[in-house]
Amino acid sequence: MKQLAFTAKPESRPPLAERMRPRTLETFVGQGHLLGPGAPLRVALEKGTLGSTILYGPPGTGKTTLARLMARKTRAEFVPFSAVLGGVKALREIVSAARERLRRSGRATLLFVDEIHRFNKAQQDAFLPHVESGLLILIGATTENPSFELNAALLSRATVYTLRRLDERDLLVVLRRAMNDEENGIEPLPFEPEALSALARHADGDARRALNALEHLAAVWAGIPEPPATLSLSWMKHALGDRRLRYDRASEEHYNIASAFIKSMRASDPDASVYWLVRMIEGGEDPRFIARRLVIFASEDVGNADPRVLSVALGAAQAVDLVGLPECRYALVQAALYCALAPKSNLAASAWQAALKDVRERGSLPVPMHIRNAPTKWMKAEGYGAGYLYPHDFEDHYCGQACLPESLRGRRYVDGPTQGLEARLIERLNQLRERRSDPSHARSARTPRGEDRPLAKDEAKEP
Repeated sequence: MKQLAFTAKPESRPPLAERMRPRTLETFVGQGHLLGPGAPLRVALEKGTLGSTILYGPPGTGKTTLARLMARKTRAEFVPFSAVLGGVKALREIVSAARERLRRSGRATLLFVDEIHRFNKAQQDAFLPHVESGLLILIGATTENPSFELNAALLSRATVYTLRRLDERDLLVVLRRAMNDEENGIEPLPFEPEALSALARHADGDARRALNALEHLAAVWAGIPEPPATLSLSWMKHALGDRRLRYDRASEEHYNIASAFIKSMRASDPDASVYWLVRMIEGGEDPRFIARRLVIFASEDVGNADPRVLSVALGAAQAVDLVGLPECRYALVQAALYCALAPKSNLAASAWQAALKDVRERGSLPVPMHIRNAPTKWMKAEGYGAGYLYPHDFEDHYCGQACLPESLRGRRYVDGPTQGLEARLIERLNQLRERRSDPSHARSARTPRGEDRPLAKDEAKEP
């Protein structure tokens, strides 16, 4: 077998990912929803109607490459600018040069701002006058959600295009192209089929990561005195080490995966619930965050349909503090499975929202006199607690006395279809409501017991 080696010293050439950067739209891999026939960005480029643009997407999906191709299509001067390294002063120099370029040659300037979200929202205002005047065509690249990280004024003057992570087929195209390009690529490696597919999956949707890994494998393989006939899956995994998932606790992906976890449990899908839970743990999420979400879910989405869910969730939260990672992951999985499989009810959440609406709209309605506390003689004389019926003095310990403010009498916050234990509780509630609606109930249900009962601290003696 031919000994693999670089055609030049590694330090004398740019990295493989830079050398293999596409130079035409036809060689650009992925993003068919933007660049395919009739796709919006393709049409804008072909018609020459490109304006200021925000390219939003995960790392390694082609944002910088696409910006360079956009500059070529528009014949504009491509000026790269890093929001990490540059500042407003450097921007002023770029603006000055753009004015001079426009005056001398009539050529526009395409300003590519990488990591544009690194500018705070006040600094982003520095772009506005030059974008509005047409002096600059702004192309901003960001891995963060533009609606969170960019100010509204800038967003209103730019078109946002979302780039998607590359799938395995796209990455296989990128890898094979790099091993077949005699000028910029590397000599082909003898991958076993499953090893090359695994390398594409290892890249996690990132073409740059795929090419960097391929270049690393080529360097290691070339250093083996007598390499085997094929590059196996096990050898490749050993050479590359562990893969870190793309997960940032401060980014949109954090909220996306947390949302997927909650909605999978709500949908009673235990398989998806466990998958998203593992994604969070493997991505480095704080297990206490997961435990808090489980406790919230227990009341918000299950409630009294199965009251034990709250105990299970609290137990998992306690296990996180007591045991910690890695062992607490089993308690989290146990709780997630219970949450997913439990009957669902949002009665607690809907009751809260319904009552909150009245509280906010109607203000501080007075507490009915009969359920007010009456600790002093003056308060008793004023009628505090007057007419209060003690439920334990009645049949079934139920007197049917109303407790809502007068203007809300008859209002129902607890209503709707339910499941599990809550269905039985609501059945009892409906029976109690029927009894409350019977005006004779309070008189007929009174029993002799309790006549000599001592008064509770918070009630006045009945007249």
